[in-house]
Amino acid sequence: MHTMKIADCLDACHDCEVACERCLIEMVREGGHQGEHGGGDCPECCRECADICGVCVRMMARESRYTAAFCRLCAEVCEWCASSCREHGSPHCIACAEACERCAAACTAVGREDAAES
Repeated sequence: MHTMKIADCLDACHDCEVACERCLIEMVREGGHQGEHGGGDCPECCRECADICGVCVRMMARESRYTAAFCRLCAEVCEWCASSCREHGSPHCIACAEACERCAAACTAVGREDAAES
């Protein structure tokens, strides 16, 4: 697997995990996205996204044979989270959505490259 793509994906997953955790804590401080913002899938998507990003980091670090599969799943969860967070105008939600979009693209590239090598 291409080392640069893995390095980019590791960075993107870590950044996304942090952005999701920050988004979660800001939602807690604000009382959640209920009421004026409408709840949507927040904060559940941020929790699940942070978790899968952390798992992907560990899979890539240990060069797991399942890295590509986890990255494909991570991309899917990140796309869901980005879409959900984009529904809100809060700066932390926008930052989270942007990090999720970068992570989804990086994970898709890793998942696609590995599938092509199989």
